[in-house]
Amino acid sequence: MRVGIIGGGQLGMMLAETLKKYDAYVIALDPNPLCSCKYVCDEIIVSEYNDLANLKKLANRVDVITYEFENVSAEALIYLNENYNMPQGIKPLFDSQNRIREKENAINNGLSPVEFYRVLSKDDLLKGINKIGYPCVYKTTTLGYDGHGQVVLRSDNDIDLVTKYLGGEGILEKYLKYDYEASVILVRDNKEIVAFPPSYNIHKDGILDLSVAGLLDDSISEKLINKSKEFMNSCNYYGILAIEYFVKDGEIYFNEMAPRPHNSGHYTIEGCNISQYEELARFLLKKPLVEPKLISKTVMKNILGEDLENKCPFGFWHDYHKKDARPKRKMGHITFTDTSLYDYNQKYKKYFI
Repeated sequence: MRVGIIGGGQLGMMLAETLKKYDAYVIALDPNPLCSCKYVCDEIIVSEYNDLANLKKLANRVDVITYEFENVSAEALIYLNENYNMPQGIKPLFDSQNRIREKENAINNGLSPVEFYRVLSKDDLLKGINKIGYPCVYKTTTLGYDGHGQVVLRSDNDIDLVTKYLGGEGILEKYLKYDYEASVILVRDNKEIVAFPPSYNIHKDGILDLSVAGLLDDSISEKLINKSKEFMNSCNYYGILAIEYFVKDGEIYFNEMAPRPHNSGHYTIEGCNISQYEELARFLLKKPLVEPKLISKTVMKNILGEDLENKCPFGFWHDYHKKDARPKRKMGHITFTDTSLYDYNQKYKKYFI
């Protein structure tokens, strides 16, 4: 079977690695000729994501199409969705591309985000601050990731920090001093929804630093999985979906979602009986899904550009084959199995300080 991936980053690379194990022929489309997928895929089409001619070229050469990140133009995919085999569709992509639309969709389908307010101008910003109070967080509604396009406001002195973003649509959210962040990854086909054990996520400077599997209480894990399955079913989404939550005093609050493999799910490659990539591959190849199970407590550590000089002799190293090791850029990850968060802090944290 021939599979096309729109996007050639590390998520596409790890999906392609899995698809190749099923003897699939994989073609990725990406504007970077040296993207991560280049080192795994059978072919790379070098193209911008909104180039319909090259998107058609990709679609005409494969049996099934998917996307590996959510900032692909939904409008550019409408034609592909209507004329080719894109089993995940574009609805989850469209719903996730705008923070306001995303949160309203969450409310309409049974999840609870923190209080928010739409911002188009400075006047809107001031009204939102008056309604929500300090501290609060301003975010751009599109294209924000890893802390980009976000400002924490703690007093009137921080208002000017938002000025450069005004003029475009934004969202002001109540700052929730949550106990921790957790995420759930699900895959749905036309028969069932399966969910991976939720991870406990630790961020550093707005970027995911660690994902820890096997740490959450069973009651919280069950609540996260059940609410996520109900949401995915209510939205009628198919394929893969990652949902991030804030957890506070046992209550869960929707943060955001992504209709693709997720950074917090890298732990599944060594930590579960099946990875998020293999589950997605099975969906794309029309094979039965497998119920995911945690086989050991696992910690996944993101490796950024500034971390490459720190050589850790332990764990499972995954190289994203990126040539430009910029600070804050994800260059790879290391997974430590049979490892709790306490174990990580005692044995391995010293290699990354």
